[in-house]
Amino acid sequence: MARGTLRIFLGAAPGVGKTYAMLREGHRLRSAGEDVVVAVARDRGRRDTRKMLEGLEVIETRRLPLGPVEVEELDLPAVLQRAPATALVDEYAHTNAPGSRNQFRWQDVDELLAAGINVFSTLDIQQLASLTDVVSAITRGRPAETVPDEIVRRADLLQLVDLSPELLRLRLAAGKIVPADRIDAALSDFFRPGNLAALRELALLWLADRVDEGMASYRAGNRIDASWPTRERVVVGLSGGPEGAGLIRRGARLLHRASGADLLTVHVISAEGAAAESPQVLEAQRKLVQDLGGSFHVVTGDDPAAALLDFARSVNATQLVLGVSRAGLAARMLALLRGGDTTARVLRGSGGIDVHLVPQEGQQHGRRPRREWDLGRRRVRAGFGLALTVPMLLQLLLGLNPDPNLATSMLVLLTGSVAVALVGGLWPAVLAALWSSVLVNYFSTPPIGNLTISDAQNVLALLVFAGVSGTVAVVVDRSARRSKEAARARAEATALAQLARGAPGTEDTVTGLLEQALDVFQVRGAALFGLVPGSDAPGPGAAEPSGAVPPAVRERWRQLAGAGELSPAAGPDSGVPAAPSGDNVEQINATTRLVLSGRVLAASDRRLLGAFGVHLLAQLENQQLLASRSQLRRLAESNSMRTSLLRAVSHDLRTPLAGIKLAVGGLRQAGVRYTKEEEQELLETIEECSDRLDGLVANLLDMSRITSDAVQPLLRPVRWYDVISGSLHSLPAARVRARVRVELPANMPEIEADPGMLERVIANIVENALKYAPDSDIVVTGTAGGLSPASVDGRPAGELRIIDHGTGIPADKVVEMFRPFQRLDDGSASGVGLGLAIARGFTEAMGGRLKAEATPGGGLTMVVSLPLSEGAPFQQHAGQAPLEPQSLLTGRHHLPPLLSSPTDAP
Repeated sequence: MARGTLRIFLGAAPGVGKTYAMLREGHRLRSAGEDVVVAVARDRGRRDTRKMLEGLEVIETRRLPLGPVEVEELDLPAVLQRAPATALVDEYAHTNAPGSRNQFRWQDVDELLAAGINVFSTLDIQQLASLTDVVSAITRGRPAETVPDEIVRRADLLQLVDLSPELLRLRLAAGKIVPADRIDAALSDFFRPGNLAALRELALLWLADRVDEGMASYRAGNRIDASWPTRERVVVGLSGGPEGAGLIRRGARLLHRASGADLLTVHVISAEGAAAESPQVLEAQRKLVQDLGGSFHVVTGDDPAAALLDFARSVNATQLVLGVSRAGLAARMLALLRGGDTTARVLRGSGGIDVHLVPQEGQQHGRRPRREWDLGRRRVRAGFGLALTVPMLLQLLLGLNPDPNLATSMLVLLTGSVAVALVGGLWPAVLAALWSSVLVNYFSTPPIGNLTISDAQNVLALLVFAGVSGTVAVVVDRSARRSKEAARARAEATALAQLARGAPGTEDTVTGLLEQALDVFQVRGAALFGLVPGSDAPGPGAAEPSGAVPPAVRERWRQLAGAGELSPAAGPDSGVPAAPSGDNVEQINATTRLVLSGRVLAASDRRLLGAFGVHLLAQLENQQLLASRSQLRRLAESNSMRTSLLRAVSHDLRTPLAGIKLAVGGLRQAGVRYTKEEEQELLETIEECSDRLDGLVANLLDMSRITSDAVQPLLRPVRWYDVISGSLHSLPAARVRARVRVELPANMPEIEADPGMLERVIANIVENALKYAPDSDIVVTGTAGGLSPASVDGRPAGELRIIDHGTGIPADKVVEMFRPFQRLDDGSASGVGLGLAIARGFTEAMGGRLKAEATPGGGLTMVVSLPLSEGAPFQQHAGQAPLEPQSLLTGRHHLPPLLSSPTDAP
């Protein structure tokens, strides 16, 4: 059975007439004799739509409960059983009610299509999943239902139902879209002229892209290579040189002449031009293209002209921008006639693409850059020496034959030319070929003994010999060059891969890359410098104005990162106005310099250094982005905290203030006499509310310090016994006396902590346990020295456990428990929910860790882990009783006095 076809009526906004157009098309097909049914269609209370349903067969919908109401859904089995030729299914992006056969209506439509039924459906542009964020930014609201773009692209026909914003607002004002009581709200909200114009443009552009895709598919299927100028697309060819920036800007100016045009840049990587490319320049050009709203592409090919034209045709380009050199006009015209120039080949194969040639000073576009001594100076010099000696030696060997033969002489000397080419390359081989020709002519060509040639065939033989020798020399030379370039590229790729693998293992990626560079480039020091913002650094090639301050005074540089031994000019204290200097200074971009010191790099290493600089700059930008994201996250957390703080001020802080005001007001009432007990009760209320208010304000200030990274702990060796005493003193004595037990081992080691912060940590945890485990005793215990397996960042740690046997907390709420302004039960607990957040913040500031564990048998155990002290041991004060190991093993804590030393425990 053939699959049915899908036709979607696409609209920019509700009310443009999608359902009406679908029903009208259904009437047209029915009048033509086709079997058409309405599977589901909503009139939305619109009279015109309801009228269009008349005369069409409508399949009754299913009614499914959805909360307190019933909703109408497509009866898919009924439509499949009816099996019409065409089914009209409204709202393609609709989400079906629970109990339906499929979750989404587009899945229902897919079943109808699989059954061979043609389907008409409707869709709003805002319901496309890829456009959700764009639509939200325009309308300030997210669509309730969406459909994946890929599903919509499968439609056989997309028909745009278009209506101008003005006419749509007139229809809305006339009551043809929403009820009369909602017209004013709709006109001032979703149906604003700006919203409708933006959604309309969005629909047109999205549909235009689908048309482009269809045209590209048609051209590929029919093997059409010629460009069809349906839309302006400007392609700029980049050679990897500095002239590319001017070409990109020229392409952007061409782009502005046509509305809706596209700017594309392409760099062709070829074996011949790879050595002339500058990674820094290409990176700068990529950013320029992105700033201008274009796209940057890289393709590979042995023939740059063919690769460039293939790319231009694949994107259906209409204009192509290339650079040409002003120098050597006669030579360039000769190259154009020969057809050996890249520009000439592009012009010859451009077809219907307009080619713009932009003159550039000194550019050798399309030519292989001049490279000398590619095989090495020693090898070339040896080649020239062999070119002079090898033919003479071979001729001496030939002289031993009393009857010299011309063919034999040529073959032997040709072998010598090949040998010279293998050693020295092109020019030594050419010299050997010419010298061999002279020797063959003198010793083997009649008349022998002079350079005169009597037979014309011998002239042809000598010319062929010289030509073959030269050809072999060229082939061997190119092969040697390609082999060396491939080896160099492989070495560069291996070096960059090693750099990329080694750097992520370090905490600072940029510094890690610089440390890797010390080994790769065999230098002693490497540093990255950045131009200080506000410095007036002219760009490359910028002329100095007369009377201007020298660049050394106007530019200010600072070191961003460094590794190894840096020279004084490139040291960390060199943030003086002078530009960075060293054995090797690589300009990554206009504001960044890479300096290597220790040895001067060879010219062959400069390309690798440039690629490394680009990679280094990318890592630096990545660090900056991570820092910006962290800052944005911190700002978001601060905003959230401000909101929560306002809620706390409006509720939790007003409660103790109200108690204070009420008690003070009662005491100040004239004519009212209180007994001493009543006055005492009112004063106690004032004191209790004041203490509560003081605690709330202190928590808010502490949380503010934590979020702003302003906590600076003063770490020193601390004993758990001392801080527990101070922390319990800050809690209500009656509650502590009745329910808190301290059961610490006598030989717990000292930890590295700030005593004041640690007291706050323990006090907040104990107070939280007293609050949320009202029917349970609270046990404070720990692990004896040397028995704890805990560690913090690889350092041995001491643990303090605060245990309760209350209701505990679900595992999925543990992370939320440590967030600011979080309370387990707002109705049963007072406070603003900062206690545990402050406890964790202070613990982490001291280099420790605070975590929650389930207590065996029920409840919650809070574990405070802090690094063991590595400083001097705790010195016992004079007159202090010696430590009694058994004094704190068991026993209930009594107040007053609270625990001040191990000997104070009963």
